[in-house]
Amino acid sequence: MKIRLKLNGSWREFEISNDDTLLHVLRDELRLTGTKRGCGNGECGACTVILDGETVTSCLVLAASVDGSSITTIEGISPQRGLHPIQEGLVANGGVQCGFCTPGFVVSAYDFLSKRESFTMDELKRALSGNLCRCTGYKKIVEGVVAGAETMGKEIEND
Repeated sequence: MKIRLKLNGSWREFEISNDDTLLHVLRDELRLTGTKRGCGNGECGACTVILDGETVTSCLVLAASVDGSSITTIEGISPQRGLHPIQEGLVANGGVQCGFCTPGFVVSAYDFLSKRESFTMDELKRALSGNLCRCTGYKKIVEGVVAGAETMGKEIEND
């Protein structure tokens, strides 16, 4: 089956099998390996991408269902050179250890922050709640995202 989608800002057309997941197509066919294969059942958030303006776990999305859609992966968020402010914030605040969960956290934080000028800590924590980390705990991840948000000019409201 042939599908066409806008991937990280550019239209692409390619062949898929009817049972391919979006995660499989991204990693194995398109070699966009920033999106990680974690649990395979939508629980860990390692495979999070933005599909038509909403975060989804790509392991649960059939590629055939995204024909005509717009998808942003971690590769579409990171600038060509250097890091996005969210990534810089995570690195500077110790929010990265093994790095396996990092792309999912960055994509979720990017989607959340791109839709608002200000936020509360509770809102941020809810936005990141679909992502699991087994190394850092969450305090340093949240601190890193907050640092990135401040660099982006976002305001943190009192809860």
